[in-house]
Amino acid sequence: MVSTYFGYSYVARNLAQTLTRVAQQSDVSRDAAYYKANIGKVHTVDDLMNDYRLYHYVTKAYGLEDMAYAKAFMKKVLQSDLSDSKSFANALIDKRYREFAAAFSFGSGGTKVAQSVDQTDDMIGLYTSTMQSNVDAVAADTNYYNATIGNVTSADQLLNDDRLRNYVASAFGIDQSKWPRDTIKQVLTSDPSDPNSYVNTTFSSQLSGLNAQLAQAKSDATDASTKIADYTTQLSQPGADVNQLNVQILVEKYRLQSAVGTISSTNDAIATTGQFMDLAGAFEFSADGSLPAGTPAQTAANIAATTKSFDDSKSAVYSAASPLQEALAVGQFRNAIPKVNSLQALVSTPAAFNFALSAVGLDPTQVSQSTVKAVLESDLNDPKSYVYTLKDDRYVKLARAFNFDAKGSLTTPLTAQDSAEVLDVAKDYVIAKLKTASTQDQAKVKAQAQKDATDYQQAIGGIKSVSDLLANRKLVDFVLVAKGLDPAKVSTAYLKKIFASDLNDPKSFANTESDPRFAEIAASFNFDKNGNVARLPMVGPQKRDQFLATQKNYLEQSLEQQQGDTNPGVRLALYFQRKAGEITSAYDILADKALSEVFRTTFDLPDQMAAMQIDQQAKIVEKYLNLKDLSDPTKLSKLLSRFSAMYDARNASQTYSPVLDLFQGSSSTGVSGFSESTYLAMAKMRAGPW
Repeated sequence: MVSTYFGYSYVARNLAQTLTRVAQQSDVSRDAAYYKANIGKVHTVDDLMNDYRLYHYVTKAYGLEDMAYAKAFMKKVLQSDLSDSKSFANALIDKRYREFAAAFSFGSGGTKVAQSVDQTDDMIGLYTSTMQSNVDAVAADTNYYNATIGNVTSADQLLNDDRLRNYVASAFGIDQSKWPRDTIKQVLTSDPSDPNSYVNTTFSSQLSGLNAQLAQAKSDATDASTKIADYTTQLSQPGADVNQLNVQILVEKYRLQSAVGTISSTNDAIATTGQFMDLAGAFEFSADGSLPAGTPAQTAANIAATTKSFDDSKSAVYSAASPLQEALAVGQFRNAIPKVNSLQALVSTPAAFNFALSAVGLDPTQVSQSTVKAVLESDLNDPKSYVYTLKDDRYVKLARAFNFDAKGSLTTPLTAQDSAEVLDVAKDYVIAKLKTASTQDQAKVKAQAQKDATDYQQAIGGIKSVSDLLANRKLVDFVLVAKGLDPAKVSTAYLKKIFASDLNDPKSFANTESDPRFAEIAASFNFDKNGNVARLPMVGPQKRDQFLATQKNYLEQSLEQQQGDTNPGVRLALYFQRKAGEITSAYDILADKALSEVFRTTFDLPDQMAAMQIDQQAKIVEKYLNLKDLSDPTKLSKLLSRFSAMYDARNASQTYSPVLDLFQGSSSTGVSGFSESTYLAMAKMRAGPW
C-alpha cells in the first residue's frame, strides 16, 4: 500500500486533476448526470426520498449515506426552518444535518410578498425624489421659457421648440392631442381685436350659439329630471299604467343623459374658446407668423401672465410634493402594500397602484391597468419579455419594485442575496473574526463583528448589480472575511473576473481557480450573465448555489471514499482539509470523530483521551492547535503532512483500520500499540511547532 504521506501529498498537489478524473469515472458521471436531469422534477421532500438514486446521491454528498435508511428522521431535517434556532436540524449537534437541510429550500423557500421591506423603502424614497424632481422640472421649464422666449422671431420657431410649445399649451390649457399644430399656429397669428381673424371667425363667433345651446341643455336637463320624479311618483298611485310610466321614465332618462352630455361638451367648447382667445392675445405674431420689426413675441406683462398660468396648471405637482400630502400618500401606501396578495389586488388598490406609478414617473391616469399587469408579469431575466419591448426604463423600475410571477401571484423578493444566505454570511463573518481574536479581546471583537454583520444585512439590500457590489469595498471585504479569505490579497479586478464567470461551465475562470471559495462566493449572489440582480430560476428544490455545492460535495465525497478504500489515512487527511475552514473552536474538532482522530494522531495523543471530560479535551486541543492557523493553506498543509507521517508510523503493522467507522457513526476507536522507542521518536517530533 502506498504510504499515507505520499498518497495525501500527491492528491493535495493535484487536487483539481484528481477530481476531474473522478468525475469522469463511469459510475460517478452516470450518477451526476442522473442528478442533473432529475433534481428539477422534485417539488417535495417525498419526491426526493421516493427517488432512490437522487436520495442516495444527496445523502452521500453531505456525508450522510449511513443515515439514508432513517427517512422519517431525515425528512424532519429537510423540513427544518433554519432561520429558527429551535428547529429540528439546528437542535442537532452534528453540523452535517444543518448543512444537509441548507442544501434545499423545503423548510424555508423565502417569504412571498408583493414587496420586501427594502423594496417598500426604496419605492418611498423614489416617490419622494420623483415628487421633488417634478417640482424642479416646473421651475426648470419656467427658467427655460423666460430665457428663450425673447429670442423667438416667429410662430414656427415657437412651435418647433417642443419645450416652449408644451409650456405654452400647459399655461393656456390647450390639449395638443385634440388640436393640430396648424390650428394652434392660426390662433397664435390671430389678432383678437380683428373680427375677421381666425380666432374670432372660428371660435369667438360661436360663443353666442354655444351659450344658447348650453342654456337649452340645462333647461332640458331640469325638465327631464322633473318629469322623471313626477313619473316615479305616479308609479305608486292606484290604477297607474306601470308599463307606460316606465317607458316614459326611460325616455326622460335618455333625454337627461343627452342633456348632461351636451352641457359637458358645450362647457368644454366655451372654455376652449376662452383659452384660444387668451392665447391669441398673449402673443404679438402677425398673420404670416412673423413679428413686426423690434417687437418681441410677448410683452413683459404677458410673459408674467403666461408663467403664472403655467404655475397654476401645475398645482397638482406642488400639492403632491408638499410635506403634508407626501406624508399622507406614504402612510396610505405603507398601510396598503402589506394587504396586496396578488397583482389584481395591487391594481385594485389606488393607494398602492397610483403611488407606485407616480414613484417611477408614470401618470396613473394615462397608463392602462392591462399594460401595468403585463409589465409586472414580465420575466426580467428574459430580454424578449414584454417590459423590455416598451423601451422605457420607468416600466423596468416598476417591474423590479414588485414580486409577481407570470400568473400575477406573489413570489420571493428580487435581492442580491437571499435572506438565508445573508444570515449565513453574517454568521460566518462573526465566527471568522472571533477565530483570530485573543481571549481577552473576544467580547470586544464579537460586539464589533455583530455590528458589522447588522450593517451588512442592511446594506446588501441596496445592491442591484455586480458593479454596485464591487464598488462597495466594505461589503466585499465582509464577504471575503466570512469565507476565510484575506481581503488585502484579493483585488477588485480579480473579483470582477470571478463574477463574470459562467458557473455552469467547468472551464470558466472561477471554476478553474485553485481556491473554490471564490466560485462559492459568486454562486451565493443572484446576479445574471449581465451582472444585474435577477430572480434566478430554481432547480427543483435547490437554488443555484445549492445545486452547484451538492455536485461539488458529491465529487469530493467520492474522491475521499475511493482514497479511503486504498488508504484510510488519506481519506482522513482529505476530510480534515475540506472541513478545516469550518472549524471555529476546539469543540468542533471534538464533536467530529474523524477530525478528532486526525488531531490525536498528529500529536500522538492516546485514543483514551476521548474518555476525558469534554472541557479537558478542549484545553488539550487549544494547547496543541492555534485554530486561526487552519485558515492558512501553508500551515494547514504542514499539519496534514505531519499527520500523514504519524499515521503511517502508527499503522505500520496494523491489518485492520477502524477509520471507516469514523465516517459511519461507529464508536470503535481502533487503538493500536507502539514500542517505547517509537513513542520517544514521536515525542521528539511533537516538540517543534508545526
